[in-house]
Amino acid sequence: MKAFVVRKYKEPLQLAEVAEPGVGENDVLVKVLAAGVNQLDEKIRDGEFKAILPYKPSFILGHDAAGTVLEVGSKVNGFKAGDLVYARPRDHRIGTFAERIAIHQDDVALAPATISATEAASLPLVALTAWQALVARGKVQPGQKVLVHAGAGGVGTIAIQLAKHLGAYVATTASAKNAQFLQELGADQVIDYRSEDFEKELSGFDLVLDSLGGENLEKSLRILAPGGKAVGITGPPDPAFARKAGMNPLARLAIAAMSATIRKQAKKLGVGYEFLFMDASGEQLREIAALVDSEVLRPIVGKTFGFSQAPQALSALAQGGFRGKAVITGA
Repeated sequence: MKAFVVRKYKEPLQLAEVAEPGVGENDVLVKVLAAGVNQLDEKIRDGEFKAILPYKPSFILGHDAAGTVLEVGSKVNGFKAGDLVYARPRDHRIGTFAERIAIHQDDVALAPATISATEAASLPLVALTAWQALVARGKVQPGQKVLVHAGAGGVGTIAIQLAKHLGAYVATTASAKNAQFLQELGADQVIDYRSEDFEKELSGFDLVLDSLGGENLEKSLRILAPGGKAVGITGPPDPAFARKAGMNPLARLAIAAMSATIRKQAKKLGVGYEFLFMDASGEQLREIAALVDSEVLRPIVGKTFGFSQAPQALSALAQGGFRGKAVITGA
């Protein structure tokens, strides 16, 4: 079958003929109709995440898929040939930039019935990230204050809608041209990052979802109320992540050193910092699908590319200029 592979870190994706995926007893074989494109794809291609996810080239890239079930393993329950599903395959089993992929059944859910396969493919990674940050980690309650950075991006557009559904007061950072759009999604306050300093505009927040890191993360800690929490999805990784990932003692020490400064700053301010590297979860995707079908969440697809344009789709992430997600269609 055809797939886009990383033959060497930092080099462009290459279209290649690869072996058909093996279908294990717990696997669902999916014909890929559309694949979402994420910043994580580009970071992995560029080698930025080798310490966390040591993929050995050549490997197929891609973390989001929507498609039709072709075959199921002997121990699969809940899926059958012909079902339209969506998924974020677990780490070390990625590869959605391909004609077909075998995915563990625990990572798969029936796609929302009210949207297209292209829209469904835009959701898994970003919606799971938002869910795990706001619901699992943040435990957001009605009346709390949540700041979502980069509100017009893939994670941001979903996180704003989810935070609003949870009853929070939602602030976000974005360019002025996106202000009305983000207010329509549910943002109560939009900070123009080009002309305003969110640290001067905001205070007393319960949760910050940070996708930018660096100075932005440091400033985010300072707008939190005592006991508040910043959840970072760009990093730096923290010791809890290293333990969960089963890293060796030396790697754990290195990870701890990477986040030592930001954790010390958080402790001094009486707030918390956690690194989130989202987990695959079919169960959570089922809950997200229900929210989509009840019109609580709507996917935002800003740009689509044909299958042959996968390298250009990755390049488009760096160029920006569109809202929500980029999606590759028609493998």
